[in-house]
Amino acid sequence: MELELDKGGISEVRSLTSDIKANQQKISQHGKRADFIVKGMLQHSRASSGEKQPTNINVLADEFFKLSFHGLRAKDKSFNAEMVTHFDPDLPKVNVVQQDIGRVLLNLINNAFYAVNQKAKTAGVDYKPTVELRTSHNNGFIEIKVKDNGNGIPESIKEKIMQPFFTTKPTGEGTGLGLSLSYDIVVKGHDGIIQVDSTEGNGSEFIINLPLKS
Repeated sequence: MELELDKGGISEVRSLTSDIKANQQKISQHGKRADFIVKGMLQHSRASSGEKQPTNINVLADEFFKLSFHGLRAKDKSFNAEMVTHFDPDLPKVNVVQQDIGRVLLNLINNAFYAVNQKAKTAGVDYKPTVELRTSHNNGFIEIKVKDNGNGIPESIKEKIMQPFFTTKPTGEGTGLGLSLSYDIVVKGHDGIIQVDSTEGNGSEFIINLPLKS
Protein backbone atom coordinates (compact mmCIF):
# COMPACT_ATOMS: atom_id res chain seq x y z
CA MET A 1 0.00 0.00 0.00
CA GLU A 2 2.83 2.36 0.87
CA LEU A 3 4.49 1.66 -2.48
CA GLU A 4 1.28 2.36 -4.36
CA LEU A 5 0.74 5.58 -2.39
CA ASP A 6 4.22 6.73 -3.34
CA LYS A 7 3.37 6.01 -6.98
CA GLY A 8 -0.04 7.66 -6.72
CA GLY A 9 -1.90 4.44 -7.53
CA ILE A 10 -5.13 5.36 -5.75
CA SER A 11 -7.25 2.64 -7.35
CA GLU A 12 -4.75 -0.04 -6.27
CA VAL A 13 -4.68 1.43 -2.77
CA ARG A 14 -8.47 1.16 -2.60
CA SER A 15 -8.26 -2.49 -3.66
CA LEU A 16 -5.59 -3.24 -1.07
CA THR A 17 -7.63 -1.48 1.63
CA SER A 18 -10.61 -3.69 0.82
CA ASP A 19 -8.41 -6.80 1.06
CA ILE A 20 -6.98 -5.72 4.41
CA LYS A 21 -10.46 -5.12 5.84
CA ALA A 22 -11.59 -8.56 4.68
CA ASN A 23 -8.46 -10.18 6.15
CA GLN A 24 -8.96 -8.43 9.48
CA GLN A 25 -12.55 -9.64 9.66
CA LYS A 26 -11.45 -13.23 8.97
CA ILE A 27 -8.68 -12.99 11.59
CA SER A 28 -11.21 -11.71 14.12
CA GLN A 29 -13.75 -14.44 13.30
CA HIS A 30 -11.20 -17.25 13.53
CA GLY A 31 -9.71 -15.77 16.70
CA LYS A 32 -13.10 -15.70 18.39
CA ARG A 33 -13.82 -19.26 17.24
CA ALA A 34 -10.46 -20.46 18.58
CA ASP A 35 -11.22 -18.76 21.90
CA PHE A 36 -14.65 -20.42 22.01
CA ILE A 37 -13.18 -23.85 21.29
CA VAL A 38 -10.40 -23.49 23.89
CA LYS A 39 -12.93 -22.48 26.55
CA GLY A 40 -15.03 -25.49 25.55
CA MET A 41 -12.01 -27.77 25.86
CA LEU A 42 -11.27 -26.42 29.33
CA GLN A 43 -14.87 -27.06 30.37
CA HIS A 44 -14.67 -30.53 28.89
CA SER A 45 -11.53 -31.49 30.77
CA ARG A 46 -12.28 -29.76 34.06
CA ALA A 47 -13.61 -31.94 36.85
CA SER A 48 -16.76 -30.50 38.36
CA SER A 49 -16.25 -28.81 41.72
CA GLY A 50 -19.98 -28.60 42.43
CA GLU A 51 -21.68 -30.68 45.05
CA LYS A 52 -24.63 -32.91 44.40
CA GLN A 53 -27.82 -31.78 46.06
CA PRO A 54 -31.49 -32.82 46.00
CA THR A 55 -32.92 -31.14 42.90
CA ASN A 56 -36.36 -30.67 41.42
CA ILE A 57 -35.65 -31.56 37.80
CA ASN A 58 -39.00 -30.13 36.66
CA VAL A 59 -38.04 -26.67 37.89
CA LEU A 60 -34.51 -26.94 36.48
CA ALA A 61 -35.72 -28.17 33.08
CA ASP A 62 -38.40 -25.48 32.81
CA GLU A 63 -35.89 -22.77 33.70
CA PHE A 64 -33.39 -23.82 31.01
CA PHE A 65 -36.16 -24.38 28.45
CA LYS A 66 -37.18 -20.74 28.79
CA LEU A 67 -33.58 -19.53 29.02
CA SER A 68 -32.69 -21.27 25.75
CA PHE A 69 -35.75 -19.99 23.89
CA HIS A 70 -35.35 -16.36 24.95
CA GLY A 71 -31.59 -16.49 24.35
CA LEU A 72 -32.15 -17.60 20.75
CA ARG A 73 -34.93 -15.05 20.26
CA ALA A 74 -32.55 -12.32 21.39
CA LYS A 75 -30.07 -13.35 18.67
CA ASP A 76 -32.67 -13.88 15.94
CA LYS A 77 -36.01 -12.06 16.17
CA SER A 78 -37.44 -14.20 13.36
CA PHE A 79 -36.88 -17.41 15.36
CA ASN A 80 -39.97 -19.04 16.81
CA ALA A 81 -41.04 -22.50 17.92
CA GLU A 82 -43.78 -24.10 19.96
CA MET A 83 -42.63 -25.15 23.42
CA VAL A 84 -44.39 -28.22 24.83
CA THR A 85 -43.86 -29.55 28.36
CA HIS A 86 -45.04 -32.79 30.00
CA PHE A 87 -43.66 -32.71 33.54
CA ASP A 88 -44.31 -35.59 35.93
CA PRO A 89 -46.12 -33.92 38.88
CA ASP A 90 -44.91 -36.66 41.24
CA LEU A 91 -41.27 -36.52 40.15
CA PRO A 92 -39.02 -37.16 43.17
CA LYS A 93 -35.96 -35.03 43.77
CA VAL A 94 -32.65 -36.44 42.60
CA ASN A 95 -29.09 -35.77 43.79
CA VAL A 96 -27.25 -33.96 40.99
CA VAL A 97 -24.78 -31.15 40.42
CA GLN A 98 -27.35 -28.56 39.36
CA GLN A 99 -25.08 -26.41 37.17
CA ASP A 100 -23.80 -29.48 35.32
CA ILE A 101 -27.22 -30.98 34.59
CA GLY A 102 -28.38 -27.47 33.68
CA ARG A 103 -25.55 -27.29 31.14
CA VAL A 104 -26.63 -30.63 29.65
CA LEU A 105 -30.24 -29.49 29.36
CA LEU A 106 -29.18 -26.22 27.76
CA ASN A 107 -27.02 -28.05 25.22
CA LEU A 108 -29.79 -30.45 24.24
CA ILE A 109 -32.51 -27.79 24.11
CA ASN A 110 -30.33 -25.39 22.12
CA ASN A 111 -29.62 -28.18 19.63
CA ALA A 112 -33.33 -28.98 19.37
CA PHE A 113 -34.24 -25.35 18.69
CA TYR A 114 -31.42 -25.14 16.15
CA ALA A 115 -32.73 -28.26 14.38
CA VAL A 116 -36.30 -26.98 14.04
CA ASN A 117 -35.07 -23.53 12.98
CA GLN A 118 -32.96 -25.09 10.21
CA LYS A 119 -35.89 -27.18 8.98
CA ALA A 120 -38.21 -24.16 9.05
CA LYS A 121 -35.98 -22.43 6.49
CA THR A 122 -36.74 -25.05 3.83
CA ALA A 123 -40.02 -26.67 4.93
CA GLY A 124 -43.40 -25.54 3.67
CA VAL A 125 -45.83 -23.22 5.42
CA ASP A 126 -47.55 -26.18 7.07
CA TYR A 127 -44.44 -27.03 9.11
CA LYS A 128 -44.76 -26.11 12.79
CA PRO A 129 -41.38 -26.05 14.63
CA THR A 130 -41.89 -27.83 17.95
CA VAL A 131 -39.62 -28.75 20.84
CA GLU A 132 -40.98 -30.99 23.57
CA LEU A 133 -39.59 -31.49 27.07
CA ARG A 134 -40.82 -34.42 29.15
CA THR A 135 -39.95 -35.83 32.59
CA SER A 136 -40.95 -39.09 34.26
CA HIS A 137 -39.66 -41.62 36.78
CA ASN A 138 -39.56 -45.39 36.77
CA ASN A 139 -37.43 -48.30 38.01
CA GLY A 140 -35.20 -46.12 40.20
CA PHE A 141 -34.45 -43.58 37.46
CA ILE A 142 -35.59 -40.12 36.52
CA GLU A 143 -36.03 -39.76 32.78
CA ILE A 144 -35.73 -36.52 30.82
CA LYS A 145 -36.64 -36.37 27.13
CA VAL A 146 -35.86 -33.54 24.73
CA LYS A 147 -37.70 -34.04 21.45
CA ASP A 148 -37.78 -31.96 18.26
CA ASN A 149 -39.42 -32.30 14.85
CA GLY A 150 -36.38 -31.03 12.95
CA ASN A 151 -34.45 -32.76 10.19
CA GLY A 152 -33.22 -35.63 12.36
CA ILE A 153 -29.79 -37.26 12.45
CA PRO A 154 -28.55 -39.40 9.55
CA GLU A 155 -27.95 -43.05 10.53
CA SER A 156 -24.36 -42.78 9.27
CA ILE A 157 -23.36 -40.26 11.96
CA LYS A 158 -25.46 -41.33 14.97
CA GLU A 159 -22.50 -43.07 16.58
CA LYS A 160 -20.26 -40.03 16.10
CA ILE A 161 -22.39 -37.22 17.49
CA MET A 162 -21.10 -37.56 21.06
CA GLN A 163 -17.44 -37.67 20.05
CA PRO A 164 -15.38 -34.55 20.90
CA PHE A 165 -15.17 -32.00 18.05
CA PHE A 166 -17.72 -33.77 15.85
CA THR A 167 -20.36 -31.28 14.68
CA THR A 168 -22.91 -31.09 11.90
CA LYS A 169 -23.19 -27.32 12.21
CA PRO A 170 -21.46 -24.94 9.78
CA THR A 171 -18.03 -23.54 10.68
CA GLY A 172 -18.37 -20.94 13.39
CA GLU A 173 -21.71 -22.23 14.72
CA GLY A 174 -20.58 -25.24 16.75
CA THR A 175 -17.49 -26.58 18.49
CA GLY A 176 -18.45 -30.24 18.57
CA LEU A 177 -18.07 -30.24 22.36
CA GLY A 178 -21.68 -29.78 23.56
CA LEU A 179 -22.85 -33.38 23.25
CA SER A 180 -19.48 -34.79 24.24
CA LEU A 181 -19.53 -32.71 27.41
CA SER A 182 -23.15 -33.70 28.05
CA TYR A 183 -22.21 -37.37 27.74
CA ASP A 184 -19.38 -37.01 30.25
CA ILE A 185 -21.58 -35.15 32.75
CA VAL A 186 -24.44 -37.67 32.58
CA VAL A 187 -22.48 -40.92 32.30
CA LYS A 188 -19.21 -40.22 34.11
CA GLY A 189 -20.40 -37.56 36.53
CA HIS A 190 -23.81 -38.96 37.48
CA ASP A 191 -23.71 -42.68 36.59
CA GLY A 192 -26.58 -42.05 34.20
CA ILE A 193 -27.43 -42.93 30.61
CA ILE A 194 -27.87 -40.68 27.57
CA GLN A 195 -29.32 -42.03 24.33
CA VAL A 196 -30.66 -40.65 21.07
CA ASP A 197 -33.59 -41.84 18.98
CA SER A 198 -33.72 -40.18 15.58
CA THR A 199 -35.05 -40.74 12.09
CA GLU A 200 -33.63 -38.62 9.31
CA GLY A 201 -36.27 -36.15 8.18
CA ASN A 202 -38.52 -36.71 11.21
CA GLY A 203 -36.67 -35.18 14.15
CA SER A 204 -34.71 -36.40 17.15
CA GLU A 205 -35.27 -37.34 20.77
CA PHE A 206 -32.51 -37.31 23.39
CA ILE A 207 -33.23 -39.40 26.48
CA ILE A 208 -31.43 -38.95 29.80
CA ASN A 209 -31.78 -41.37 32.69
CA LEU A 210 -30.43 -40.36 36.09
CA PRO A 211 -30.37 -42.83 39.02
CA LEU A 212 -32.40 -41.76 42.05
CA LYS A 213 -29.78 -43.31 44.31
CA SER A 214 -26.23 -42.10 43.59
